[in-house]
Amino acid sequence: METGPAEDAAGETPPIVVRYWASARGAAGVETDALPVSAPLTLADVARRAAALHPGSRLPGILEACSVLVGDQPVKSRDPETVVVRPGQTVEFLPPFAGG
Repeated sequence: METGPAEDAAGETPPIVVRYWASARGAAGVETDALPVSAPLTLADVARRAAALHPGSRLPGILEACSVLVGDQPVKSRDPETVVVRPGQTVEFLPPFAGG
């Protein structure tokens, strides 16, 4: 039996890995979260699920202000409700920062 592109050798769907940077990492209290999934999610769903893992934190507001990479592709100004994140992909939340 062949596995699909979103399945590993054991036939399981890999999680979506969420990586936090700077103040997002501070608010989450962890560097990464692994979101178990059985199908693709929208970026908005990924952000909601990530925030729900850290109740009572400032994370939801920080994620709204972040630049986002899905894999190595910047999301830029695209609507998070239309950006598809597939199982096994990494989403990186990069808060705005100053300096140079």
